[in-house]
Amino acid sequence: MKTTKVSFWMMLGLVCLLLLNACSGLPGQATVTPEVEPLEEFNPVVTATGVVLPLQWARLSLPASGIVEELPLKEDDLVSAGQFLLRLEGKERLEAAIAAAKYELAAAQTALDKLYEDPELWVASSSQAMVDARVAIRDAERLVKNLSSPSSQASIDQALATVVLAKDKLDDAREDFKPYEKKPEDNLSRAALLNTKAQAEQTYDAAVRRLNNLQGSANELDLAQAQADLEMAQAQLAVAERDYEMYQQGPDPAELALAQERIKNAEAQLAAAIAILGDQVLEAPFTGVVSELYVHANEWIAPGQPVLLLADLGNLRVETTDLNEIDVARIEVGDKVTVTFDALPDKIVSGTVTRIATKAGEGSGVNYPVVIELDEIPDNLRWGMTAFVDIQID
Repeated sequence: MKTTKVSFWMMLGLVCLLLLNACSGLPGQATVTPEVEPLEEFNPVVTATGVVLPLQWARLSLPASGIVEELPLKEDDLVSAGQFLLRLEGKERLEAAIAAAKYELAAAQTALDKLYEDPELWVASSSQAMVDARVAIRDAERLVKNLSSPSSQASIDQALATVVLAKDKLDDAREDFKPYEKKPEDNLSRAALLNTKAQAEQTYDAAVRRLNNLQGSANELDLAQAQADLEMAQAQLAVAERDYEMYQQGPDPAELALAQERIKNAEAQLAAAIAILGDQVLEAPFTGVVSELYVHANEWIAPGQPVLLLADLGNLRVETTDLNEIDVARIEVGDKVTVTFDALPDKIVSGTVTRIATKAGEGSGVNYPVVIELDEIPDNLRWGMTAFVDIQID
């Protein structure tokens, strides 16, 4: 049994040896090379459809409402930047408001300037007011004293003598004036004699009043009036003294603040009136063509309502409408472009990519508007025409 197992393994080893020898005698086999697929063909052009647009355009409106008074335009008119386009009613009323605001501003400035002008004059004026108030107090005190106590006979005699003397001077003045009474008013002698007569009359009237006060008996009404005059004079003195001290220190802070606020208010009123007048007028923001008119003269318009469409048709450009996200990633600003137009089949224009939108445009699909500046503007090229663009890429 053991001899049989050894013979089996020996025979198996012999067979394996014969097989190895047989394999080593076979001819060598060739190495298999994998088949290489051809590279995808590179397309150096991105093609898209576009539309012709102006360099700039705007639907113009006014911030104010009103009736169109002036509209000296028609469609297709060429206008320059700053040119008058349209005006609403109310020009005269607003110009009057501006004039009134200017007058108030000038008056407010004058009032402020006066607070700083001639400070010595204000001090002197308040000083004189103090003197006048003290004189009034003295006279009022004398009157109250006279009305409160009977007058002495000596005072009455003295007042009577003063009246007699004043009457004599008055008679002489009247007698001297009579020969010149009918002379012209510009006669110097007549003017001098008239002045003398007037002074004599005032002196006589004052002497008579003093005599009457001394001779008469005071009643409650006269005494009350005299005391009221005294209190008024004392109050005026207090005001004059306060003003004198204030003017020595400069303009009154309250008056100064009021004058400054008045100027601010006048400036605000003027600015508002000018702004309102400006809101009534429409001017061209840039040079262009009036492509559409939406209103007519004598028509009411609302604030913000479009009144006309202004476009710079002298500088047209092309903007793509269907450039997808795959193609837009292949182009760059500065790439050269060949442009053709559906309406001008025989015209080929070169151009340059000047802008690539950072956001996809509105509408179906993911498309990015790309702006192309044309090297020349063909004749008869118009806003809104269809364009075909071939963008050359590296």
